Amino acid sequence: MKVRANGIDIEVEDSGPGPAGAGQRPVVLLIMGLGMQLVAWPPAVVQLLVDAGYRVIRFDNRDIGLSQHFDHLGTPNLLWAGLKHRLGWAVKAPYTLHDMALDSIGVLDALGVGKAHVVGVSMGGMIAQRVALAAPERVQSLTSIMSSSGARYLPQADPRVMKVLFSRPADSSRDAIVAHYVRLYKAIGSPGFPTDEAELRQRIAMGVDRSFHPSGTMRQMVAIAADATRAQELARIS
Repeated sequence: MKVRANGIDIEVEDSGPGPAGAGQRPVVLLIMGLGMQLVAWPPAVVQLLVDAGYRVIRFDNRDIGLSQHFDHLGTPNLLWAGLKHRLGWAVKAPYTLHDMALDSIGVLDALGVGKAHVVGVSMGGMIAQRVALAAPERVQSLTSIMSSSGARYLPQADPRVMKVLFSRPADSSRDAIVAHYVRLYKAIGSPGFPTDEAELRQRIAMGVDRSFHPSGTMRQMVAIAADATRAQELARIS
């Protein structure tokens, strides 16, 4: 379903508050990572949370999936943005991670939720951190998975992973796009906990069939590069 959040249209899936009279279920807000849609959350994880008594809310970030796209803002120069980020120069982004955090808070507002356990993966973890900074009173707990504070002293990503991240599908066919994302998921995945390739391929294909919007991913990448002060701000959270 679509909700109006932070002045834009956001696609949301909500497991619901539960049976009437059963009391309010605690809410888990799931925030997905760079270029990924709400369907990228493994169904088993969502079901595990629902079975444990949580109301699970997940959504497509802006510019991805079925949420509002921002193609009118143009396609950014990723190499130039990346170079400026490495040099410590200011990066101008079409929108910011703070904007995306306000989208997340807006989803809670639209659904009448006061507080939530906020869980983000990768870029979603960065957005979750921004949610905690922008509205700490709305965050019951913060879980940041395979993410980063953005501190400049942290190790850089493995060049082999970055090579896959910045590569493109062999062509514009569905099979080539799915194969590209399978390679990417394998590159960033944990070698200790490999995902079954058939399951991975099926989940990626479902996402590609639902929506494929690479220019949105590029704008999100620049939003990450532009978020230069998050580490210092996070240090103030008690």
